[in-house]
Amino acid sequence: MRPSTLTSAFLCLWLGLLCGPAAAEQYQVVTEEWAPYNYEENHQLTGITTDIVRAIMALTGDHFDMLLMPSMRTTRALDTRPKTIMYSMFRTPQREPLYKWVGPIVEESIYPYQLGHGQPSVNTLEQLRQAAQITTRQDGLIPQVLQAQGFTNLDKSASSNLQLYRMLLARRTDIIVGDTATGVAYYSRQLQVPPGTLRRIPVELYRSSLYIAFSRDSDDKVVAAWSRALEQLRQSGQLARIQHQYDPVLSP
Repeated sequence: MRPSTLTSAFLCLWLGLLCGPAAAEQYQVVTEEWAPYNYEENHQLTGITTDIVRAIMALTGDHFDMLLMPSMRTTRALDTRPKTIMYSMFRTPQREPLYKWVGPIVEESIYPYQLGHGQPSVNTLEQLRQAAQITTRQDGLIPQVLQAQGFTNLDKSASSNLQLYRMLLARRTDIIVGDTATGVAYYSRQLQVPPGTLRRIPVELYRSSLYIAFSRDSDDKVVAAWSRALEQLRQSGQLARIQHQYDPVLSP
């Protein structure tokens, strides 16, 4: 291999890209930071769905690269890069025709949260609409869903889910929206939040199931193999065991 070719190859590896003829052959798996489903800990990609994807590939014999990217870049890669697989993704009517799907992995609901003491309790959708401020992440499905539902009091200043909790605990906002119950439990443990500090507002703002999404050009045989492997994990009980080791809330 000539030096220039060798340099290009190392550059491709360093950037996490596929170059040359292999780019047309190899699938790439991408995900974003969304604990406890997919996130980085001690410089290692981990999480409920990460472990499930690895278990699927162990059954199918695939050895695809797995990359953690910023949220907007994962969706862009899924939309523009051939043979791309993304997890975890809510399957919505708008997204339905855009991708090929494997799942469901788990069904989840999104509720807003406020501090449990020191402020009036919010209990209805109308009270949520009249709240001075509801803080969400800067991008992603949840702000889109809330805007579609007519919310005009959104503060999209949080760059991460962790920042949502820090803002609420510091009383820089009164209400946050962005996580499932499993996510709230995870971040509460991470921040050592005492029980009862956070109060779930009893208004379900969104419910859907998490899936693995394949770009439309993906081979149907690959998608079908992943679907069969996921069902095998479900039938054997391994899927529930993976879920349970991160949070008992998800176990049957």
